[in-house]
Amino acid sequence: MYKTIYIEEQVRDLALTKSILNRFSSANKVACDSYSEIFNRKSQDFRLQKSNPSLILAQKNYKHVLPAPAGYALGCPHNYYFSVMMNCVYDCRYCFLQGMYRSAHHVLFVNYEDFADAIVSTARLHNDSDVCFFSGYDCDSLAMEPFAGVADFCLNLTQKEKNIWLELRTKSTQIRSLLNRSPINNVVVAFSMTPRKISEQLEVKVPLLSKRIFAIQQLQEAGWNVGIRIDPLIYASDYKQQYGELFEEVFSVLDVDLVHSVTYGGFRMPRDFFRTIERLYPDDKFIAQPFAESGKHISYPKRIEQEMAKWCLEELIKYIDIEKIYHATVEV
Repeated sequence: MYKTIYIEEQVRDLALTKSILNRFSSANKVACDSYSEIFNRKSQDFRLQKSNPSLILAQKNYKHVLPAPAGYALGCPHNYYFSVMMNCVYDCRYCFLQGMYRSAHHVLFVNYEDFADAIVSTARLHNDSDVCFFSGYDCDSLAMEPFAGVADFCLNLTQKEKNIWLELRTKSTQIRSLLNRSPINNVVVAFSMTPRKISEQLEVKVPLLSKRIFAIQQLQEAGWNVGIRIDPLIYASDYKQQYGELFEEVFSVLDVDLVHSVTYGGFRMPRDFFRTIERLYPDDKFIAQPFAESGKHISYPKRIEQEMAKWCLEELIKYIDIEKIYHATVEV
């Protein structure tokens, strides 16, 4: 998978580092003092790197846990997110990461214990109430699971702290590590979904919708809480037909009583990120959609955004209890 792996000297002797290097034994190994030497270089070709990214094994030294953006919540009074990765193995045209970073390389922060300490200490600030931690806000929680073991790390931690809720957000079908253990009540495995046609056009390398649905079925049968994430909503002239077919395909095969939550929300991206993506993919059909500027953000015109959100909610309540539905209003 990786032809080149960069390794910070400070993580070279960690067990996880050694395990990953052993897995990719044929990769070219390059030592570095700091991941930023590679990741933040000027004049990098993002599109070229995206087709063949390198892996960077590094240590994150601060800000292991951050407050979740307003509107990013599932009912807990306190919400945070953490990212043991930078960038994503998938290539979704609407993803803000393409405009956020100079590099398309994958950074994995292998000092998991420091993340664990930060999560626990943050949760204990709110001992009197539940705290939700989101993994997957700016990466995919499960895509690297076979060698990174992110879910295993998260789940071992969650079992020990009773007031922690965890969301693992993903488009991946790498669920073996979950199926190999007993389900945990305060964990939600949340799958991002878009209609089949939109997914085929905009979600490069992402598993087929049918495979994601099958993964959800397997998790439900094993007793795991699952979530459905319909955000961002992507506009098309026939969006009602496309999203209607998506909802029917998803909810007709799942046990809706066992779906923990469903979220939906409009497309919204910082203007500077969007302009970067425009330069990367000037001929892409997604970029040519009827977007509008709203402050420092790019989104669909208010009329379209409100119309889609209203219709989406009206359709979702045909399948699932409205108390389980959340309108995501996050601004990146």
